[in-house]
Amino acid sequence: MVTLHLAQNPDADAFLAQDPLGVLTGMLLDQQVPMEKAFSGPYVLATRLGVKRLDAEQIAGYDPDEFVAVFSEVPAIHRFPKAMAERTQKLAQAVVDQYDGDAETVWTGAKDGADLFKRVSALPGYGKQKAQILVALLGKQFGVTPQGWREAAGDYGTEGSTRSVADVVDAASLAKVRAFKKEMKAAAKEAKAED
Repeated sequence: MVTLHLAQNPDADAFLAQDPLGVLTGMLLDQQVPMEKAFSGPYVLATRLGVKRLDAEQIAGYDPDEFVAVFSEVPAIHRFPKAMAERTQKLAQAVVDQYDGDAETVWTGAKDGADLFKRVSALPGYGKQKAQILVALLGKQFGVTPQGWREAAGDYGTEGSTRSVADVVDAASLAKVRAFKKEMKAAAKEAKAED
């Protein structure tokens, strides 16, 4: 089994290592909160639902108001619990509709890296960058390496890079990824100021 360090919590990381829908959900939640909170979210969600694995049909069919309540329970799963609960249900519904409820089929059914990217970027809540990062994460840490996956992941697929969650394998690499993101934000801010 894969050993992950995305949530920086052994239980949450062990959960992600065996739950494909958890990986998709963690990546979905990875915005406007620290990475560790986002990738702990699927484990917290499963715990609150009283399940060992996330079930796309169960999540998609959950009463929306009750699902928001599950997300909002203190401490909230995300800083925007209502919006992210809705997005999580849309993601689960897409997995039900397009992949028969089996999230792992998103990548096991891909013909090559370009197809994998296409499949991921078609999921609700996944834009180009998020899809590239997930392709890189699957390739670098889950051994999902269809031909052309690095190209499909763009710069995130570069071997030895420290630019995203795909590159976090311990506390030291997390610090490097954070430093890279801080550098990119500063550069973007500087470029904007020059305009």
